Amino acid sequence: MRKLVVAALVCSIIGGAGSVLATNGDNLMGVGPVSRGMGGVGIAMPQDSITAIFNNPAALGACPCGAKSETVFGATIFDPTVTARIKLLDPATGAVATDFEGESGGQAYIIPAVGVTMDLGEGLRMGVGAYGVSGLGVDYRDKGWDLDPSVPGNEGDIYTRLEIMKFAGMVSYQLLDNLAVGAALHGSYNNLDLEQGGSHDYGVGGQIGCLLDLGGVAIGASYTTPEKAEHKNVFDLDFDGMQDDLTLEAPASLGVGVAVMPTDTLLVEVDAKYLDWGNAEGYQDFDWESQWVFAIGAQLQATDKMALRCGYNYGESPVKEHNGWNPMPTATTTVQGKQVPTFGYEMLRIIGFPAIVESHATVGLSYQVAENMSMHLGYMHAFENTVSETSAFAAVELEASLEEDSYSFSMAWAY
Repeated sequence: MRKLVVAALVCSIIGGAGSVLATNGDNLMGVGPVSRGMGGVGIAMPQDSITAIFNNPAALGACPCGAKSETVFGATIFDPTVTARIKLLDPATGAVATDFEGESGGQAYIIPAVGVTMDLGEGLRMGVGAYGVSGLGVDYRDKGWDLDPSVPGNEGDIYTRLEIMKFAGMVSYQLLDNLAVGAALHGSYNNLDLEQGGSHDYGVGGQIGCLLDLGGVAIGASYTTPEKAEHKNVFDLDFDGMQDDLTLEAPASLGVGVAVMPTDTLLVEVDAKYLDWGNAEGYQDFDWESQWVFAIGAQLQATDKMALRCGYNYGESPVKEHNGWNPMPTATTTVQGKQVPTFGYEMLRIIGFPAIVESHATVGLSYQVAENMSMHLGYMHAFENTVSETSAFAAVELEASLEEDSYSFSMAWAY
């Protein structure tokens, strides 16, 4: 018996609770409702602690809480819609022999986030945070997708799941009156499940940043190192009867941002990020392109207690479309030293790996519920995008579509 997912090898190189959690590639475009409500910006002028911890350690002292300490607890509910289509032609007649189409299973799920910043005096400020940052996956189990329906029990189960939680500790220093620098140490927990049990590992990396405050204009920049995780005995990639390891490396990223306050009540920020998927181990093997992400966000202080936000985020899909690949059972593609069936490789990239959304629209608001307590809400819609490719001789057509909605909430205390 030959399952589709077996042919599709590691169809789970990046999964999240059986459904897609991707926004920019497989990374969240921002953490917390404040940043997400503004399109994911926050490198130059973050408006809460979680935004600063995620985007730029040098910006810890730029949050509106000022010299006070701040604690933020939040969560994001993701509700993606993922569909796939697999069309196979009869090589003898050229007619459509099999046409599978369906929606990935899985329900909406919650991604937590917590951040704390505090003043240490003498221009020093520190922060710690924990938050979900990355993931992607699908659940096409029990769909009855058979390569050969005449074989009893030949079900095409495709299930992918990767969970990545990051922990960060950082410090910023006010080098000059208008210039701050910062550095962070990152640790991550990575769990990969290819329907054969989870395989977890830990990654370590870092981040540096700077922030220049010119009064009504702020300019920020940050760089995050790659973080590698090795998932032991996660899947039999080359079908030799032995479970193989698979290395995944979160890409290096470089971000710059410019924020302006044309009035006392209006803030506008524009950010650009470069995510180096093309040189990240694992993603490189599956032929992802490095990605530029552009975001713009605005915040209006509508009243003394209420702020309104909106934003837009765009990043071209990093997943390359391959056309004309060899669909023959004997064709293979090399993945980390293993000869993987090319059909399975392409199934992975398109059906099990749909990190393809590009355009995101966001809104949000904050309300000061007490003197030192505020509530934040955010909503994001990622517009539907589709990727498709056709093999040589038009024998196989693969197509996947992804659309996302997310709802974010947090409470912040300044003290």
